[in-house]
Amino acid sequence: MPLRLYNTRTRRVEEFVPLRDGAVRIYVCGLTPSAQAHLGHARSFLFFDVLRRYLAHRGFAVTYVQNVTDIDDRSIRTAAETGGDYHEIVRGYYAEFTDAMQRLGVKAFDYEPYATEFIVPIQTMIRELVESGHAYVTADGVYYRVSTFANYGKLANRNIADLEAGARIEVDENKEDPLDFALWKFAKPGEPRWPFPPYGDGRPGWHIECSAMSRELLDREGLGFDIHGGGADLIFPHHENEIAQSEPLMQKPPMANFWVHGGLLLFDNRKMSKSLGNFEPLTDIVRRYDPQAIRWLFLQTGYRKVMNFTEESIAAARTGLENIKTAYKRATEHSETAPQDPGFDAQMEAALDDDMNTAAALAVLYEYAAKPRPSFEGMRYWLTILGIEPDATWLEEPQIAPDDDFTARLQAALQLGNEFDGVAPADAIERVMAMRAQARAAKVWALSDRLRDALAQCGIELHDTKGGTTWTVV
Repeated sequence: MPLRLYNTRTRRVEEFVPLRDGAVRIYVCGLTPSAQAHLGHARSFLFFDVLRRYLAHRGFAVTYVQNVTDIDDRSIRTAAETGGDYHEIVRGYYAEFTDAMQRLGVKAFDYEPYATEFIVPIQTMIRELVESGHAYVTADGVYYRVSTFANYGKLANRNIADLEAGARIEVDENKEDPLDFALWKFAKPGEPRWPFPPYGDGRPGWHIECSAMSRELLDREGLGFDIHGGGADLIFPHHENEIAQSEPLMQKPPMANFWVHGGLLLFDNRKMSKSLGNFEPLTDIVRRYDPQAIRWLFLQTGYRKVMNFTEESIAAARTGLENIKTAYKRATEHSETAPQDPGFDAQMEAALDDDMNTAAALAVLYEYAAKPRPSFEGMRYWLTILGIEPDATWLEEPQIAPDDDFTARLQAALQLGNEFDGVAPADAIERVMAMRAQARAAKVWALSDRLRDALAQCGIELHDTKGGTTWTVV
């Protein structure tokens, strides 16, 4: 049975057939790191991580691109308000996001393009749109002329009249029509800028970035790529605008054969919002809960459905995951005698071929794990496809904040040759090293770094080798 996916472009579940034999090209709209990421972002990226793993299982050579919008109004405004640099703001938030993705087991992207590194391709695309009559220049920027694209609104399944009724023009915009959108924003005093003759210095609009980067990395021929993904909240206007500005310049539309969108995430039946007081940064959540349990929770719900995150649901997910891991460990005890089970593989494929029905796949896993002799290798393989590391254990991270006295107490004990928490100095070092080893095994990188730094401040230098970790006094 072939893989079937829901295609937002056609609004039906369709058989997935790659545009090029044996190869799949995917572009997913990534983070705009001008503020802290939240769990809703993680849900979308975790799904696409599983999809690319499964496509690789199906034998496809997958090229996966997830961009970084590293220039936008909010980061510029924050820099102006704080006197900082927008680069530093973006770098800080994106470092938090990257750490969270590592904890959640998301595979590294094949390409991770930053918008500011693709200014020339962006400008090339804007110039082509102006020269073909799809864009025009005003006093404050270059705008896309929506009236020139007959299919505008089809992705979102909305007609032009309805869209115009809800559109508005900002005070500083000089566009012809409320639906028109900025491709290039001329720089105001103090703003970052790039030269763009003959139009004027400025910076790219949000929508054109993704069109230019996906064209440059996946579709220079203008024949389209396989899958464009993102959260459902991006369908309009972002993805609608990408299509409008990309397809007039293509040899053979559509821009993407499949448009795949993940559902929204609620917290206690409410949308996460700082104004509602229920916003928690992703970087905090992946420390407070087992990241693999978070992934397991997401797998329990169809990727297109609205999902509700509660303390009860994450606790239940962790219990379910632990049950599977217990069965997996039991299977390792008779791994040499457990037979391979092609029927198990077929059931897992049948579940995931059905529009990536991960909930059905988990049901198959639970049933298979309950058998007297499940295949150790089979369980490990399919857990890995789902992004679960069956041998990993979660280390509940000790709260060693910068203002705690952990480092000071350790330093004082080692310098004076006194006991630290009831053990001799050398044993204290070994204890901290053991905590760090646990953190590294569980991929709790921030804690691992803090423990290394604590020892370094005490004059203890660690040396990581293939044979283990040793220490010396410096």
